[in-house]
Amino acid sequence: MKRRLIGLFAAAAALCAPFGAAADEGMWLLPFIERMNIEQMKAKGLRLDARDIYDLNNTSLKDAIVIFGGGCTGEIISPNGLIATNHHCGYGAIQQHSSVEHDYLKNGFWAATQQEELPTPGLAVTFIREIRDVTPEVLARVKPGMTEAQRNEAVKKASEKIVKAHSDAKTFKGAQVVPMFGGNQYLLFVTERFTDVRMVGAPPSSVGKFGGDTDNWMWPRHTGDFSLFRVYASPDNKPAAYSKDNVPYRAPKHLEISLKGYKEGDYAMIMGFPGRTNRYMTSYEIDQVLEQDNPIRIFVRGERQKLLWEDMMADPKIRIQYASKYAGSSNYWKNSIGMSRGLRRLDVRGKKAAQQAEFTAWVNAAPERQATYGRALPLIDSAVRMRREAARIQQFMNEALRTGVESYTLGTTVNGILEGQKDDKKAAEAIRRAGEAFFKNYSPATDRKVTRRMLQIFADSVAAADEPSFFAAVRPDVAGYAAGLSDNSLLTDTTRFYGALANFDRAQWTADPAVVAAASIGEKNKALTDSVLKPAAGLFAEGHRLWVAGLLEMDPERAYAPDANFTLRLTYGQVLPYWAADAVFYNYFTTLGGVMAKEDPKNPDFIVPERLKELYKAKDFGPYAVDGEVPTCFLTNNDITGGNSGSPVLDAEGRLLGLAFDGNWEAMSGDIAFEPDVQRTIAVDIRYVLFLIDKYAGCRRLIDEMTIVR
Repeated sequence: MKRRLIGLFAAAAALCAPFGAAADEGMWLLPFIERMNIEQMKAKGLRLDARDIYDLNNTSLKDAIVIFGGGCTGEIISPNGLIATNHHCGYGAIQQHSSVEHDYLKNGFWAATQQEELPTPGLAVTFIREIRDVTPEVLARVKPGMTEAQRNEAVKKASEKIVKAHSDAKTFKGAQVVPMFGGNQYLLFVTERFTDVRMVGAPPSSVGKFGGDTDNWMWPRHTGDFSLFRVYASPDNKPAAYSKDNVPYRAPKHLEISLKGYKEGDYAMIMGFPGRTNRYMTSYEIDQVLEQDNPIRIFVRGERQKLLWEDMMADPKIRIQYASKYAGSSNYWKNSIGMSRGLRRLDVRGKKAAQQAEFTAWVNAAPERQATYGRALPLIDSAVRMRREAARIQQFMNEALRTGVESYTLGTTVNGILEGQKDDKKAAEAIRRAGEAFFKNYSPATDRKVTRRMLQIFADSVAAADEPSFFAAVRPDVAGYAAGLSDNSLLTDTTRFYGALANFDRAQWTADPAVVAAASIGEKNKALTDSVLKPAAGLFAEGHRLWVAGLLEMDPERAYAPDANFTLRLTYGQVLPYWAADAVFYNYFTTLGGVMAKEDPKNPDFIVPERLKELYKAKDFGPYAVDGEVPTCFLTNNDITGGNSGSPVLDAEGRLLGLAFDGNWEAMSGDIAFEPDVQRTIAVDIRYVLFLIDKYAGCRRLIDEMTIVR
């Protein structure tokens, strides 16, 4: 099997996914594009060679692409380490630097000099220095007849050995062995991490989040979704902790920027770090998503967000404190709504069931295939049935309690410190640091309201027999418990919190109701995991691995891309419009005129800054306009998902056209099934970005350090 799969990956064949998608589907691994994709890419218009994109021994486009923070993509756009990413990717950093006195979320931020660029503790960027197929080394100790647990242990030991050989914490060098195709292939990613990253520029949220939740996941869009940072290095250009002696990173590769724009049908490719897809999901899993996972998420987050929004709109301080929390919750909430809608509208479950029937017929046609793959679908079905109720309880605990009640969130951290740190002085200091980060973005009055609602939701949704032990004290009087928690816990009031730290008594912290609740939730989670979810996961992993391997063998002429897993990928396609529905046609670009048309001073999602209106009225667009309008956003049919936020959209010569920031509402099921007719990537046009930097912010120094091709 191992030899067969490696041979398949090397085959040059047109992508044809299980549902017969066009060749634009696929989040491709860079080392294999020369053999698998380059012919199709050039047929669509690419004017680069594969080694211009990825070259292990020389600089290439991949050296300009970074993991930004913990879940986005960024790109180097100047020789001096200037990074572009989305506004929503930089949102946490912008909020971190904001206060009522310096409200960078509301007013934007622009560093006039490098000395004004703001150090951002906790923010890092990661470069991929090497990608290598290590499947033979990882599977060398996997023997026929091994149980799945034995197989996993052999894979784990081999992977750890490879990672150790390629890591060096002193030089910020890291490594990761990542399974592909359900554990049928393994790749090594060697990384270099820079931890001195400084905020350089960001438009106001009225530009960077224009359209807000109303427009999220929708087209047409007019959002200036970008922010700018800079990576700093030691004087010898190596990763280093923050120091005033650090200097801007001297980038061996940066992206050139195109002012030439695009037209319908033009080549477009995206490089970045897509987070997760489930293209090999079965109908059994889709049933769980539609009937359980998404409905719970939509309901609980929707209830919490309503209460947060009320307080955010009533108080500027609370708006700043909760801006990032609300945005993170709302994004996946709306995604879940759209995903369920798309799965049903496009009958994805029916298509998956048909594929499974075809697979079963193929397996049953040969005894050797029955022996190898006959267990695949039954194992997945059994695993999903086994886990569903435990997963439901756990999801309610996580959504409504562990993250829904903020004092429980801090309680989880405090409980972990108390359990892991036996020295009282060190424990107190660790708790102090956790509290300082927590209380900066915490409103006791808001948490009090949310806590009561979240506890009631849990009481209504989970039977007493299935609740964590602490909840027995909550259920008889939810409102009374919630009030007592807010009035008495050390974790809901700064005076009580810091007072207790001044005279640290471990028993007092251990007995705190928020810490007790967090520990109880953790115990219940562990019990569910150990008794049900972990055994189910073992069955599922084996079934999924066999299912994917069988699909690849069933049609050897097809080339499949592995599911996204936040590793560096490339997707290629074209700039294209689409038909959203009968008689509903969407063009492939928007303009600044659309921003002005959407303005609604009474709706916070559609406020237009006065400065932007002045520039528009004066037609002061500089070199960034086309036919008297500034392009704002555009569409491609590239295959992306979460994690690709901030990814560069590149033209046929590898020059920057814009930054990907969203998908479209009609294709929210795309993580499970790519839909070529309607699936689109939404990107902010780089010309709008440059216009805002130059004309709106007057930050010409940043324009001057970029390489701009007219």
